[in-house]
Amino acid sequence: MIRLFRFVLVVLLLTVVAMTSAILTMHFAIHGSEVSIPDFRGMSVADAGQRAASLGLTIQVENRLYSADVPEGRVANQSPAAGAIVRAGWRVWLTESLGPQKLAIPDVMGKDQRVATIEIRRAGFQTGVVAEMPWPGAQAGAVIAQSPAPNAAGVESPVMNLLVASPNEAVPEQGGLVMPELEGQVFTAAALSLTRMGLHLAPVKEEDVRTAAPEVAGAAAPPPMFPPGAVVAQNPPAGARVDASTLIELTVAK
Repeated sequence: MIRLFRFVLVVLLLTVVAMTSAILTMHFAIHGSEVSIPDFRGMSVADAGQRAASLGLTIQVENRLYSADVPEGRVANQSPAAGAIVRAGWRVWLTESLGPQKLAIPDVMGKDQRVATIEIRRAGFQTGVVAEMPWPGAQAGAVIAQSPAPNAAGVESPVMNLLVASPNEAVPEQGGLVMPELEGQVFTAAALSLTRMGLHLAPVKEEDVRTAAPEVAGAAAPPPMFPPGAVVAQNPPAGARVDASTLIELTVAK
């Protein structure tokens, strides 16, 4: 009986050891490949790449923006945020700083789209969205609006968006119209809608809608309510009565 008891005790002990070993093995298999993302902000892109590689992560520069606070070539932002727990091999998206804006925004208003594109590249910028819309009195292919505006300061992105006149179409005279809701729309789409209604735009205003840094250290800043190039305000407001003589004022996020 004593031998049987000892045998059963040994079997139970071995079973407990085996189960504990299995649990530990599973724990390390599941959690051993997890990585806490470091704070890459302020690091050079090369240093960030080396740091990421040492942790089994990869990085990719998703965007490049001007910054008065972050030196050129340094990481201005990242996603996921520092402290996030991810699997090994995860890709971290970086925003690289171009330093403070040093280039003047060229004035391409009224110029042919091809000429404007060449001047934009020579000035050190990139051509972004190019949209067309009918514009009475404008030559087809001429730039009728640009964003950022000529000689604008505090520009964040090195990309210029253009609105180009399409072949002129007769725009019928309109009677009383209801002002549409344009907030949140891309400027070019909003401008096209207004033109099709026979309405006219005032010079576009730009507004910085970037979200302030979070109060909690290490927390990711919430995304802005409006992306760059979106309409953030309009005058007259949605629902107001307008006609062909009404000048529409739009404020666009930069």
